[in-house]
Amino acid sequence: MVSATINCHHESKLSATAYRMGWVSRLTTTAATSASGHDTHAKSRASTAYTGTSTSSVSPNAARYAVALAAAALVALAIATRAPLATTVIGLICFGILHNVLELRYVLGRFGWVLDGQVGLLLLTLITGICATRLGGAYLGTWSRHLEITLGYAVLAAGACLGFQRAPGPRHRTLAIGAIAAALVAALGLSLGFPAYHFVVLTHLHNLVPLAFLWEWSRRLVPRARRGFRAVQVGWVLAVPALILLGAVDRWVSSDAGAVGALVGDGSAVIAASAWPGAPDVGLRFLVVFAFLQTMHYVVWVWFLPRVAPEATRAFEGRWPRLTARRIWLVGLGVAVLLGVLLLSDYGQGRTVYAGLATYHAYLEFPVLLVLLVRGRVS
Repeated sequence: MVSATINCHHESKLSATAYRMGWVSRLTTTAATSASGHDTHAKSRASTAYTGTSTSSVSPNAARYAVALAAAALVALAIATRAPLATTVIGLICFGILHNVLELRYVLGRFGWVLDGQVGLLLLTLITGICATRLGGAYLGTWSRHLEITLGYAVLAAGACLGFQRAPGPRHRTLAIGAIAAALVAALGLSLGFPAYHFVVLTHLHNLVPLAFLWEWSRRLVPRARRGFRAVQVGWVLAVPALILLGAVDRWVSSDAGAVGALVGDGSAVIAASAWPGAPDVGLRFLVVFAFLQTMHYVVWVWFLPRVAPEATRAFEGRWPRLTARRIWLVGLGVAVLLGVLLLSDYGQGRTVYAGLATYHAYLEFPVLLVLLVRGRVS
């Protein structure tokens, strides 16, 4: 007993010293809860390293990671500027499916508590409906776009309601739900009235989402390291795209399709998918923004978060033991090869199939972020 007491005291002194020197930050333990506020994983936590249960997190590598992401952003900017069409197409072929699989693993491992029970089933049903709508777009015609928009807002409504269920009191909860419902109805009306703008906004908004997940991840860093890390992320996610749209890199931009010309022709369809409707003069700028953010999107999901957040992988494997890291990578790479063959043989058809498969990772992140935003906490 004396030995245990001495060891405990020694560890306490080491932790205090590490905290003073900025090596670790202390985090508050929070149990995972369902929408009703009850602990839903008391049993699974006995065998799973659940996210949010750790009392401290080592952060001496924060500066190194920030520098690495900044360097990746410079490289991504260079290739996106010189060859935006090739960067977009080749990036999709090589990393499109793989980043889908790894993002789903992270979100389900890190924030699985958000998607428990009936709410998770509802979200899965709605998102599957969007997937079917995308795949059947050729048969549904223009109705497919309106149906996807409506189902998309239903996903947002489910996420918002889930978050507001833990508002301070019944009166505040009612007011909050009323306000968010009014906002969603108004936004739905605008989106249905201007579907082309809706999908362009959705396309670029998806590429901005990593900022929210990186911001949340950085909570584990000590304050000084956290501020520096977040400044770098704001720089490449917001500042760089703004400069591109203002024409800062116009002199170096090339519209030549290059190696992917055989797949996309002159690239006009690829440019139109990310360009602001009614502004053809700046369409190429929007493509450069998209190519740059898409490349960084892959860097975050394929390299950064799997490397720095192993606890999310452990939590995922705790819920689905058969889906080990090796199998996840094999599935991601295997499907990527199959889709790559389709994209190389018929890029348009392959792009449609990819859009359907990508529905789950693209739409699942929004309700998760809404819950985190509304609750102002992380499980």
